[in-house]
Amino acid sequence: MIYLVLSILFATGLFVIFKYFGIYKVDILKAIVVNYIVAFIIGFVLAEKSVSLSEVHQQPWALGAAFLGALFVSIFFVMAKTAQNNGVSVASVAGKMSVVIPILFGIVLYNESVTILKVAGILIALTAVYLASVKEEKSNLDKASLLFPILLFFGSGAIDTTLKFVEVNYVPKEEVSIFSGSLFGFAAIFGLIVLAIKTLKKREAFGVKNIIAGIVLGVPNYFSIVFLIKALQTDGFESSTLFTINNVGVVIVSTLVGLLLFKEHFSAKNKIGVVLAIIGIILVTIA
Repeated sequence: MIYLVLSILFATGLFVIFKYFGIYKVDILKAIVVNYIVAFIIGFVLAEKSVSLSEVHQQPWALGAAFLGALFVSIFFVMAKTAQNNGVSVASVAGKMSVVIPILFGIVLYNESVTILKVAGILIALTAVYLASVKEEKSNLDKASLLFPILLFFGSGAIDTTLKFVEVNYVPKEEVSIFSGSLFGFAAIFGLIVLAIKTLKKREAFGVKNIIAGIVLGVPNYFSIVFLIKALQTDGFESSTLFTINNVGVVIVSTLVGLLLFKEHFSAKNKIGVVLAIIGIILVTIA
């Protein structure tokens, strides 16, 4: 349970850092690339097992790490596009509601338990995620603009599902750090390619501010993934239960941080969502 709690706290930290990115006008793409490089370095420094860079491609999890790295960068852009076209609330809900995908895969692929109490808890949790995330703002939601929210929904779900699949089949406990560092390394490579293409179109200084921001982001980003993987490897913890608690936990803590630290306004829907989230977590946990 401690790994799950730590994953939730570090993941919440990412939202807080992104909030400050907006305040200090940080170039998100540049900071994201630096963040991936930092997370990659941390993974190799803290590795429980020594694996050289030249041996990474030979590891059984290498293909999964590369796929996840590409997904990380792709979903980042989809998330940004969704926020621009449809509003932040739509992007937030599409990303968080995607938890239903790894839940379903956990039940189908790994024969995880299905009880009335658990199903009720998951449904309440999904409702809570929507209510706690949605903001009272209008968004241009028409058939044409549904593309990016749909891509975000399936892409975010694919990341969690792939992470679980690779962890179960290919990642020994002593290789969690090196695997996590490697997937961030692949993400850094893909991010650098995108950044290079963007730089060719418009040359500008990288900026010390963006480097510092990337370093600050990289540390919690790395540990949020590592602790999530360690939680997935904990005996007696089904992924359908874990992803529900993790996702809803992040929503609750992020909401409280926004309320206390940034004095954000929360509607009656948001408050009801937090209460339902707590109920949903309790039901899923005891099921």
